[in-house]
Amino acid sequence: MPNLTGRLPGEIVSVMKLFAKKPIEVLLAQAAEQGDGTLKRGLGPFALTMLGIGSIIGAGIFILTGQQAAINAGPAILLSFVLAGITCACAALCYAELASMIPVSGSAYTYAYATLGEFVAWIIAWDLIVEYLFAASTVAAGWSGHLGDLLNGFGLAVPPQWASAPYKFVGDHFVHTGAILNLPAIGIVLLMAAILISGITESATVNNVIVALKVSIVVLVIVIGFAFIDPALWKPFIPPATHDANGEHFGFKGILTAAGVIFFAYIGFETVSTAAQEARDPQRTMPIGLLASLGICTVLYILMSLVITGLAPYHTLNNAHPVSAALASHPQLHWLRQVVNLGVAVGLGSTILSLLYGQSRIFYSMARDGLLPPFFGTLLKGRRTPWIGTLITAAFAGLAAGLLPLDVLGELVSIGTLMAFALICAGVMYLRITRPDLPRSFKTPWWPGTAVIGILACLWLISGLGAPTFIRLVVWMAIGLVVYFGYAYWHSRYHERKLAAAPAE
Repeated sequence: MPNLTGRLPGEIVSVMKLFAKKPIEVLLAQAAEQGDGTLKRGLGPFALTMLGIGSIIGAGIFILTGQQAAINAGPAILLSFVLAGITCACAALCYAELASMIPVSGSAYTYAYATLGEFVAWIIAWDLIVEYLFAASTVAAGWSGHLGDLLNGFGLAVPPQWASAPYKFVGDHFVHTGAILNLPAIGIVLLMAAILISGITESATVNNVIVALKVSIVVLVIVIGFAFIDPALWKPFIPPATHDANGEHFGFKGILTAAGVIFFAYIGFETVSTAAQEARDPQRTMPIGLLASLGICTVLYILMSLVITGLAPYHTLNNAHPVSAALASHPQLHWLRQVVNLGVAVGLGSTILSLLYGQSRIFYSMARDGLLPPFFGTLLKGRRTPWIGTLITAAFAGLAAGLLPLDVLGELVSIGTLMAFALICAGVMYLRITRPDLPRSFKTPWWPGTAVIGILACLWLISGLGAPTFIRLVVWMAIGLVVYFGYAYWHSRYHERKLAAAPAE
């Protein structure tokens, strides 16, 4: 029987290291740091809200809305957005409480490190890589489709073998499409990475301009499109269930599956929480940015789903530019189609920028904690941006966008995000019980129901995703465990200090 009051056996020390927590006091001290070696605080509540909107209004509203209506939900895609929105609202309220307590870059990863321990934090961080990196890839692939449609309108074209993914997923395996590489998708990722590296103030200015243009076009489509809606296209509102090689579609199961996939559309609000160390007065401004961006975008998503399924039969919307396809079904709206393509070609850039931003800041936080090599946290002199982490993120996101089909990317993002959100809700519950003394400038309302509903809703939406998505996630998590036990476990700065006083046997 080991003597737990004296020397700790190596096995017990190892387990303790897995669940070592980063003290909130240390996180708050890091949040107060200033100087050339830290991130620059240049974002107010407006910039944070615009960052969230820039990330949320993207592939979801312009691409996944139509695709999931065609594949899984029909006109009932509206209900899918409501389900996803309720789930996301619960998670957002929990995020807002944690952001007001722990205003440090790293988002869910940082919050989990403080509440559930290092190993859970690593799992969430590995999930977030799926969320941000593959989300940027998904948006870039969709941007490429809209660019092609825009160029076609001017009598120009990108050779198809250089404008689409060389692989698509059929049944349970990949097949070659005949294409070589999606070059436009790679190009837009690299361009947004260059803007990010130039500086946070410059990036915010570019983002604000693009978001204003993008939201204006969304509102224009909704307002004008409503005049051309044919209510007959909404019948049946919930198409009868069907089955094929890829599983069950439509019916209630289709609504649930679509909700799980389009959950990807809402993840942008989480990008706001990665900006904590670059926000001014973060305890006040972070909850504003989180909740305002989510609320605005939820309304726009629901209205857009009504419009495009009312303009064209839902089964015609399964393509890389469904909004343009819906408008093309009305000759009077051809001019608006080109306006949309132009706006999307510019507007999706801000979504990619926001997603690359979020991932690079998570890498920065992990490098500070020793879980990734130090170069991920290296700041560009004078600009104070994590330039190496940004370049690495862009390289992998661009490669995925150039090679993989959009539907596979979207499902990977959704399952990783849902898992992370469920753990965030659990983290809020944990801190309410174990650290009720901590100051909270924002408290999650309707406690504890909000957190419980958030956890259950995330798990419910996960259950609606197909088996191939789970298999891909398991493979991804297995790679994450290899990286953790091969590097992060041995270089973690915090638990090595914590356990120094407990000599190994």
